[in-house]
Amino acid sequence: MPVVVIEMHEGRTITQKKQLAEGITNEFVKIGTAAEKVTIIFRDVAKTNWASGGKLSSESAARPL
Repeated sequence: MPVVVIEMHEGRTITQKKQLAEGITNEFVKIGTAAEKVTIIFRDVAKTNWASGGKLSSESAARPL
């Protein structure tokens, strides 16, 4: 029973998350895992709670989600 945890900046729509969940699940199905056995957890993280290269993402130049 695979569990996939996705941490990303907040801001994606429900439609985008559904599309991502379907795509990931389909890849597991291709290798023989039953779709209902795949669990995906989305963790939306505010840019003020994420840092790269010593800088908060909220302070960095605007970047795509």
